[in-house]
Amino acid sequence: MTSLLAALWAVVGRVRCLPFCATECSEHAAAAAVGAKRQDRAAEGRIRCSISGSNLAVYNQPLPDAALVACPHCDLLQRLPELVPGASARCPRCDKELWRRREDSLERTLALALAAAVLCVVANFVPMLGLSAVGREAFTTVFGGAEQLWRDGRETVAGLVLFTAVVAPALQIGFMLAIVLGAQRERPPGWVATLLRYHPTTATWSMIEVMMLGVLVALIKIADYAKVIPGLALFALGALVFVLAAMQASFDPREVWDRIEWAEAVDRR
Repeated sequence: MTSLLAALWAVVGRVRCLPFCATECSEHAAAAAVGAKRQDRAAEGRIRCSISGSNLAVYNQPLPDAALVACPHCDLLQRLPELVPGASARCPRCDKELWRRREDSLERTLALALAAAVLCVVANFVPMLGLSAVGREAFTTVFGGAEQLWRDGRETVAGLVLFTAVVAPALQIGFMLAIVLGAQRERPPGWVATLLRYHPTTATWSMIEVMMLGVLVALIKIADYAKVIPGLALFALGALVFVLAAMQASFDPREVWDRIEWAEAVDRR
């Protein structure tokens, strides 16, 4: 057994690459394999490739029928019908709504996004709440509340409040404004697609309604000890919750994706 292992080790030692060239050899082999597959598939017309420096970008060729979609729940491949404004297409297997055609989606979304931007500015720069006790009054803003939490040693809570109540809503509104304005161009640039991919993340982390619920609970508890003076920002935040919901409901991302310049066309330049 020992002699057999020694013989195998000798054979492996003869064919093994040097340590400093092992990575290079593997990269060359992988590049050669990818190149061979690319040539075979390109000959069949199934994929398109473009080389940028040392990177190999492989793009799948889209189907000629743009109405074909896969259900995000059950993966059933189906064709979207022509819809009138306000109608929706649903999956016949799981009843998931695949697409709802919205009338004047970009114009309505732009108007709601502008209104949300104004409300966001008012909500963050105008006093939200005031307390009156023993002849003294004190007012605070959303940012002021996060700052006070930081001073009290609750850095984690202060960071979460600042991010979910100020930063995330501002990014959600800013991304939506940039997407809608960029989509108004004859051929929207590629950065619109990038913002469109990350916009749902900002909407997920925007939790103004959670903060409003916490504020209302705090008001009920403190009402017996001090007089609560609601500020203009409190009403602006309440209106902002509904405006953001309406903005998301009126936005049709499919309409924007149909206008965006494809990554393959950009890479060919």
